[in-house]
Amino acid sequence: MKKKKEIKNRVYRLRNGHQPLSHTINSRNTRRKPLLYFDGEHNRPLRYASNQKSPFEDEQDKNVILDPVIFEDGMLVVPKNNPVLQEFLHYHPDNGSVFEEIDKEADAQKEVKYLETEAKAFKMASELTIDQMETLGRVFLELRVDNMTTSELKRDVILFAKNYPEDFLDAINDPMLELQDTVVKIFEKGLLGLRNNGKDVYYNLKTKKTKMLTIPFGDEHIQTVASYFQKDEGLDIYKAFQEMLEK
Repeated sequence: MKKKKEIKNRVYRLRNGHQPLSHTINSRNTRRKPLLYFDGEHNRPLRYASNQKSPFEDEQDKNVILDPVIFEDGMLVVPKNNPVLQEFLHYHPDNGSVFEEIDKEADAQKEVKYLETEAKAFKMASELTIDQMETLGRVFLELRVDNMTTSELKRDVILFAKNYPEDFLDAINDPMLELQDTVVKIFEKGLLGLRNNGKDVYYNLKTKKTKMLTIPFGDEHIQTVASYFQKDEGLDIYKAFQEMLEK
């Protein structure tokens, strides 16, 4: 069960940057639009009434004055002299999904964390070798690195790190990165190919044109083949492809 917060002036905002001129949230429980809070034992109906001391229907009397709860330009300011609305918003099931309370300290911590991640990603991207940039470019950016200058490749990798720092760090630390890069090269050399609308992977060798595997629904062919090469039945095939690439 959520704990009650201290009473003070509070500001709320709609999530995901939404800023409509006006947005009204559900402020009472109805059969058509339930508004319930589960306290660990029971679902308790919520209702905002400005003349009541509690946001729970079972703690209110019959002389309720119902008021709408409206966000204007994506914001809602609730002064400390309206604790019942603050408590209502605290227990509201849309709290955290549709709207949230502004916490400047938490916002600052998130921003600091992002800036630190961005700086780390930028530093790592700037220090990558050409081979590492080519690997990253082939696997995650799907670039034709053989047709790019060093400056073009470095620019695209650094922009990737700048715009998507967490994805960049995950990619550069992915233990499957080198294996996936080899798989990309195999496809680029035409040693493997896709058929049946990208559902099947086929050998494309002079002496072998049979199917290697079927890609599971929702999976990517590069990851699927890389995983296959890690299995006992795919290890010798992987070594054979490596030798072909080295020729």
